[in-house]
Amino acid sequence: MLFPPPLTPGCAVRVVAPSSPFDVRLVRRGLDWLAKRYQVRFDRSIFSADGYLAGSDEQRFRQLEAALLEPELRAVLCARGGYGASRYAHKLDWSQLRRTPRWLVGFSDVTALHVEVAKLGVASLHGCNVTALGSGDAHTRSALMATLESPQSARVFDELETLVPGTAAGPLFGGNLAMLHACAAAGRLQLPERCVLFIEEIGERPYRLDRMLTTLIVGGHLAPAAAVVVGELVACEPKTKGVEVNELLAQRLGELGVPVACGLPVGHGLRNEPVVLGTPARLSAQPRDAKLELGHH
Repeated sequence: MLFPPPLTPGCAVRVVAPSSPFDVRLVRRGLDWLAKRYQVRFDRSIFSADGYLAGSDEQRFRQLEAALLEPELRAVLCARGGYGASRYAHKLDWSQLRRTPRWLVGFSDVTALHVEVAKLGVASLHGCNVTALGSGDAHTRSALMATLESPQSARVFDELETLVPGTAAGPLFGGNLAMLHACAAAGRLQLPERCVLFIEEIGERPYRLDRMLTTLIVGGHLAPAAAVVVGELVACEPKTKGVEVNELLAQRLGELGVPVACGLPVGHGLRNEPVVLGTPARLSAQPRDAKLELGHH
């Protein structure tokens, strides 16, 4: 796994808008905060809007293409998720990241971009978008900065809940479940062998989670996973009497025959901890509780 260089104060970063439009005030606040520590670059076209997209596909494609080629750039941060990255992600020449690696930062719809980066064997950062930097608290901001400036530092999440006991280790991979499902349908999803798969979601009822997980399992897409860690599942409760989310996860993911845990504070919730995709990960799921170790220990 190739890790891009850590960020340092004064280094160059670029903000792009690969998916949906955003609250301009929040992004401007996020840009201002970034500018206190880094040299922030962006094209004014990021403020475009075309219905539910932040400008045309060509416009957003060119933004990201230029950011992959720009000399001396250390990170590419996404303004917002939403929808739209998958419309052109497959057309980009991602091989440039092997030659001049830089951090791709974002989550939600940005999962489509993380999937492409992972296929190259390059690490990327699943973390808050620039809109969240504009609305976030000191912890949100400092956590992102600390991870960008020390991406291979060891971290431990030790308040997880075990759904299927066991222990496994491998590179961390994953993101938003709906996007992983969409990438599989498009023939773009490729899990790293023996990876620790991470998933998160928002606004999907249990039967929809079931459908996506079932499709991925039946299609063999999750077969390379050595373990699964579930992050935030925001507003995914049943509307009426029905199967609880954790019961569903244990049932469906249990078919993989690997350890499974939930409760990772990553995703669309209030606490979206940044995690490096590609970093060494070890899940120790005991009968009652579980622990996820990231980085080199």
